[in-house]
Amino acid sequence: MSARRFLQLDVFAPRAGTGNPLAAVLDADGLDPAAMQAIAAWLNLSETVFFLPPEAGADYRIRIFTPKMELPFAGHPSVGAAWAAVELGLAAPNDAGQLVQQCAAGQLPVRVQGGSRFRLVHVRSPRAVRRDIAAPELPPGLAGLAHPSARPALWNNGPDWWLLEAGDETALRRYTPELAAIAALPGSGKLAVFAPAARPDVGYQYAVRAFAPGAGIDEDPVTGSANALVAAHLLAQDRLAPGQQYRASQGRERGRNGEVHVQVDADGHLWIGGEVQPVIEGRIDW
Repeated sequence: MSARRFLQLDVFAPRAGTGNPLAAVLDADGLDPAAMQAIAAWLNLSETVFFLPPEAGADYRIRIFTPKMELPFAGHPSVGAAWAAVELGLAAPNDAGQLVQQCAAGQLPVRVQGGSRFRLVHVRSPRAVRRDIAAPELPPGLAGLAHPSARPALWNNGPDWWLLEAGDETALRRYTPELAAIAALPGSGKLAVFAPAARPDVGYQYAVRAFAPGAGIDEDPVTGSANALVAAHLLAQDRLAPGQQYRASQGRERGRNGEVHVQVDADGHLWIGGEVQPVIEGRIDW
């Protein structure tokens, strides 16, 4: 058993308590994958990141675990890990505020803006790919929620997410998830539903909810990978263009108020970002 530095962060959070909690084990060298999985299951947050020595070309390296499995990429762990790496001096951005994160999905560029009191972190998502899988039949609640012209589509940027556009933000926020049916969706057991904001003056352009019972998470408070895939879906439909950006609201149905910044760069790469708030600092003995 070793004492390892530990953080709990709130990611995509304008203030503490509004985003998605993330656990971070900062001295994970010597832990094997089974131990990392056991720690993540015991902590029982949607994700836990483990910092390990990076390989050439990367500033820091993480592995990402849910309570049930390891993920190649996830958004809120990547944003939170970048914040922690800079805040604790594990990595230093270059003069342009850039870092490189290593995870199972590869080496991903990171941008860091601002100082410790206000630091905005963006991570470039892996390239999104639409899976060639026929859309499943939807349960009654989801079928009634869906936009009349929308069908579910399976996308991947590390994890797989089914995406579905809702016809109305209010209906999306009132929806009671049909978790057994979502868990049975082929390929992932995860579904992100999104809708344009009902009003132009609310400070965000899309509302998002993400259900992942197939990964042991009924509803994720704020989900970076799913938000990046929503943007990829919009880009594929020519509803979003290189150089554009927007904000997404997620988490109110879980008592949160997360805010995800989504950007498309000139090359069509998708970036997700937000603020991070430190909540707990200590040690974990394992």
